[in-house]
Amino acid sequence: MHNVNKEPLIIHWPASAKRKGECQMTGKGKQGECANFVRLIEPWNRTHLYTCGTGAYQPICTFINRGWRAEDYLFRLVPGYVDSGKGKCSYDPKQESVATLINGNLYAGVHIDFMSTDATLFRTMGGRTAIRTEQYDSRWLNEPVFVQIQQIPDSAERNDDKLYIFFREKSLDSNGASPSVLGRVGRVCLNDEGGQKSLVNRWTTFLKARLICSVIGEDGVETRFDELRDVFIQPTQDERNPMVYALFTTAGSVFKGSAVCVYSMSDIRNVFNGPFAHKHGHNYQWTEYTGKIPYPRPGTCPGGTFTPGIRSSKNFSDEAVNFIRAHPLMFHQVYPIHRRPLVVRTGVDYRYTSLVVDQVDAVDGRYEVLFLGTDRGTVQKVIVLPKDPTTMEVLILEEVEVFRQQLYVSSDAGLTQVSLHRCGVYGRACSDCCLARDPYCAWDGESCSAFTPSTKRRSRRQDVKHGDPLRQCRGFNAKGERLKETVQFGVEGSSTFLECQPRSPQATVKWLFQREGKRKLVRVLKTNHGILLKSLNQSDAGLYHCLATENNFKHTVARVALRILDRDIVLALTAHDEDEEPKTRHLPHSQQTLSSTPFVYLISTSCYCFVVWCMTLIWLTSGCCCMRFRKHQHHNQHLQL
Repeated sequence: MHNVNKEPLIIHWPASAKRKGECQMTGKGKQGECANFVRLIEPWNRTHLYTCGTGAYQPICTFINRGWRAEDYLFRLVPGYVDSGKGKCSYDPKQESVATLINGNLYAGVHIDFMSTDATLFRTMGGRTAIRTEQYDSRWLNEPVFVQIQQIPDSAERNDDKLYIFFREKSLDSNGASPSVLGRVGRVCLNDEGGQKSLVNRWTTFLKARLICSVIGEDGVETRFDELRDVFIQPTQDERNPMVYALFTTAGSVFKGSAVCVYSMSDIRNVFNGPFAHKHGHNYQWTEYTGKIPYPRPGTCPGGTFTPGIRSSKNFSDEAVNFIRAHPLMFHQVYPIHRRPLVVRTGVDYRYTSLVVDQVDAVDGRYEVLFLGTDRGTVQKVIVLPKDPTTMEVLILEEVEVFRQQLYVSSDAGLTQVSLHRCGVYGRACSDCCLARDPYCAWDGESCSAFTPSTKRRSRRQDVKHGDPLRQCRGFNAKGERLKETVQFGVEGSSTFLECQPRSPQATVKWLFQREGKRKLVRVLKTNHGILLKSLNQSDAGLYHCLATENNFKHTVARVALRILDRDIVLALTAHDEDEEPKTRHLPHSQQTLSSTPFVYLISTSCYCFVVWCMTLIWLTSGCCCMRFRKHQHHNQHLQL
C-alpha cells in the first residue's frame, strides 16, 4: 500500500454461483460464510503477490499483478490462473491461520479440512516435499489457534535456519489445577524432508515449548495470562536475535486482563536445547526425561553445525525419529525478560487484541512505542520507561478510534490509516508538548511538531524519560495559548456538568471554586471528565478553575464561569412558550406540576437563547442583580472540590 488517499484499485474475486449453492447445501452460509474471503496475501516477487481465499469453503489461490513500480498503479488478477488452496488457507473464514513464503515454499499454520478438525503446520509449493505435522496426535497439536509464523536463523550456517510458529492450544491436563489454554512457541527446520520409515512426509524436527507470562500480586498470588493473542517480532542489528513481543489475555470472562511479555531468542533457544518433557509415574504427570537422548539430538537440522555429515532428515536414525514423535514438548518453560510482563492491564472493561512495536529515536535515547488494539475498536499508543531497577512506568500517550509513518488497522468493518504521530493534539504550549512524553513529538519553539533526529534546531525541547517542563520549557511557557474563560448557564434545581479533560492521561485534576462564604459543596460528583453539580442554587454561581498537576508542574486546563438562572423566571418563560403551541396537547396533572419531579429541562434552542438574552438584558439595564446573579467581591473564598 502506497497511498490510501488515492482512488482505490479494486479486484472482484467472488466465488462462483455454483460453488455458493454447493456451500449452502452443506448447511453453511447462515452468517454469510459462503463467499470468497481473502485470508492470505504474500509477496511472490517484485511484480506479483500470491493470494488465497476461502472460496465458499473450497480454498483457492491465484496471483495478483501489482506492477513493477508504485507509479504503475496496477492491481489485477492474473487471468486464467487458479490453484488449490488446501493446506494454504482455511475453509472457514472465521478460523485463524498464518502463512509465510520462503524461497518459493509456503509454510502455513492452518486447518486443512471442511470441519476444521485437522490443524497442522503445512509446507507446500516450491521444489521441496509437501510436509506436515503428525495428524490427529494431541501431543503435537491439540486444537491450536495459530498466531504468528517467522523465519529466524540460528547461526551463520544456513542449514540451521528454523521456522518459529507461535500459537495457543488446549492443555492435555484438564484436572482443574492447570490452565485450559496454553501459549506455545514451536519450531521446525526449513530443510526438513520428513522421515524415511517413520514420520514419512511429516516433520522430524518439530518441537514446542510453553510461553509463560505472569505477574505476582501484592498478596503473593500469581496471575497468569495464558491466551496468546498476538506476536510481534522486532528486528535487531543481529538477525539471529530479534526481540519477541507477545500479547496475552486471561482465560475466561470473569476476570479481564491483558499483558505484554518480551522474550529473548537466546532464552527460547536455551529451552529447546534443554531437557524433554515426559509423562511418567502412577499419576502420569509431566516430568523431565532423564533417559538416553539419541543422536543426532532431536530437533537438530540435517547438514547443520552439529550434523555436517547428515545430508537429509531421511538419514536420521529410527531411534531419533521415534523419540521426537513421542517427545515433541520441552520440559522447561520460556520466561520473559526480567521474569515479568512489560505491560499489564487489569481492572478495565476491555482486552488487548493486537500488537505492533515501533522504535523511535528521541533527544534522550531510543524508545520503543507499542500500538495496542483493543476489543472495543480503539488503538492505544503506549511507551514503557524504566522508573528504577525493579519497576517500569507505563504511559498511555493517547487512544484513538478508528508506509510512511502510518499504522494500518484492520477489523471486520474495514481498513483505516492511523498516523504514528499526532503532535497537534498536545496543544500549542511547550509544557503540554513536554508533558506528553511522546518520542514522536518535540517542541520546536513555535508548536508541538514531529521530531526528526537529524534536525539541528537548538530550540527543540523533548523529555521522554522525565517529562519535566520546568527544566525544558524555560522561556517558552509564557508563549502558550491564553486560556479563555467560558460561560456556562444552569437553572435552579437542575444539574449541570463542568467539563475538564487534561491532555495527558497521567495528570491529576483538582477543581478550585471562587465563591462567597465558606460553605462546602456536598452536591458534587467527580468523574474522569469533569464534575457534576446537582440541585443547583444561586450560591453555586461563580468561577471554577480546573487545575492539572503532573511531575510537580501545575497549570489551569479550564476556567468556567457558572451563572444560575432564576427558576421562576425560566418557568414563566417556558410556560409562555408552551402557551403558544396548539392546545391539543394535554398533560396529566402530575406532569404539569413541575415541582414534583426532578428539575431537568429539555427546552428548545430558541427558548434557551431567549431566556439568556432576557436575563442579560434585565441585569444590564437594571444596574442590580434582579436575577440574583452573585457578584464576586474581593472577600470571596477559593474552595477546593
